Amino acid sequence: MDVMLSRRVLGVVLTGAVLLLAGKINAAPLPGQSIAFRQAVAEAAATDREIAEFYRETDYRAIWTDQSDAAEARRQALVRALSQVERHGLPMGRYDLDGLMAQMGAARSLRDLGQIEVVLSQTYLRYARDVQTGILVPSQIDEGIKREVIYRDRADFLREIATGKPRDVMRALPPQSQDYARLMKEKLRLEQVIALGDWGAVVPAETLKPGQQGAAVVALRDRLIAMGYLDRSASRDFDARLQQAVQAFQSDHGLDPDGVVGASTMAALNMSAAGRLKSVIVAMERERWLVRDRGARHILVNLTDFSARILDADIVTFRTRAVVGLNETGRRSPEFSDQMEYMVVNPTWHVPRSIAVKEYLPQMQRNPNAAGHLRLYDSRGREVSRAAVDFGAYSARSFPFAIKQPPSERNALGLVKFMFPNKYNIYLHDTPQKALFDRDKRDFSHGCIRLQQPFDFAYALLSKQESNPEAYFQSVLNTKRETYVYLDQPVPVHIIYRTAFTQAQGRIQYRGDVYGRDAKIWDALERLGVSLAAVQG
Repeated sequence: MDVMLSRRVLGVVLTGAVLLLAGKINAAPLPGQSIAFRQAVAEAAATDREIAEFYRETDYRAIWTDQSDAAEARRQALVRALSQVERHGLPMGRYDLDGLMAQMGAARSLRDLGQIEVVLSQTYLRYARDVQTGILVPSQIDEGIKREVIYRDRADFLREIATGKPRDVMRALPPQSQDYARLMKEKLRLEQVIALGDWGAVVPAETLKPGQQGAAVVALRDRLIAMGYLDRSASRDFDARLQQAVQAFQSDHGLDPDGVVGASTMAALNMSAAGRLKSVIVAMERERWLVRDRGARHILVNLTDFSARILDADIVTFRTRAVVGLNETGRRSPEFSDQMEYMVVNPTWHVPRSIAVKEYLPQMQRNPNAAGHLRLYDSRGREVSRAAVDFGAYSARSFPFAIKQPPSERNALGLVKFMFPNKYNIYLHDTPQKALFDRDKRDFSHGCIRLQQPFDFAYALLSKQESNPEAYFQSVLNTKRETYVYLDQPVPVHIIYRTAFTQAQGRIQYRGDVYGRDAKIWDALERLGVSLAAVQG
């Protein structure tokens, strides 16, 4: 809804309310003083515990529908917010602004007005919760989304709008993060691109390399110009300037910046602006699920980007490549937040029960000496010789032993792991399988997050408490004994999943939907009325 239309809608609503309150009800007592009004409010609110609680506290007095300047300011702020919900990727129809106007215009008594009072509160509460913490419940979308959304008490929203400055209250409802603000800006940009006909024709080729010429190279050139990666040019050659533009595009999409347009780069290039807009709208919903205070210093693991970062005051101060869970049932990395408390240097790998019985038990049944780097322990913690075990006598359910791997450079966890104790048994760790970090798509683990530069990650974390973090870490490492190193100040860890994410400087970044979770979120948003039709029409 554009600004002029928003003002016209606002004018109609307010005119109807003023006329109603000024004389349509035959000079009856003010709403806050009328028994009929208060009884209507009580009845209308009776089925909603939190709204009923608020109005009981205020003796069923009006906050929206009386003639005071304060009530008028609340109505103005609410209608303005409802007329702009699509800026936040929320569905206009969910709040039925037209129906709200019609109901106000049809009011003929204080009893009608009491019912409208509650409807306005219900509409406000729906909008407030939606724009602050999302319209979806994460756990209902995908079992891997373990995000626990913190919902405010709905009566608190009403107390806030009743006592605060309405416009300030409304402005404070959406996430206040820089990431959210940048996503909103990108959403507007993409809508403008779609309105102007997208980025032009797709590139009609499977691959393109520097030195080539022809119509496909021209299409590539024109598409990169439209996307802002290349200045206007009449060249028909895949020259050095075009190669640099391709490399910049590849970097922004998590691809190897080799300047060659292979299958992955071509697929990303030919993605429509509408497809990117879906990613942005989903990212905005995901941002609403996150806690507001992420921590001045925090760790951000983006599963789609296969990376782990340390951020200080929204600035990335450390970044490393990561390997995440394989895209298979039971191995996909979950999304959640927790607090990193300590690191374990020279860790013992306690093989998870599921891996022990599904992977190693069958190997040992075929060959008792298989996986010789692992050791068996009984329920009392005593090491058991393999020669004394008939592996064929056990099933996955009856296998009685724990399996561990002692500290070593060959240890599956490498030489350090980073712990934020959680019920999903997920942590960050080193790995001896260094070659996996050379891949663009890095989903290979059982669910935990493997780091390419774990020592540097440790130095960065210890920099807040050690004058020489590298020397301190190496001294612990050189003992070759399993050692717990605690952080003086726990660091929040947020494992997220963003196919569209922003950075303090530079273009927005886009990644693939490695587990298909964003597609599920978009489908759920569409079912609730979120649509691209308005910008495509």
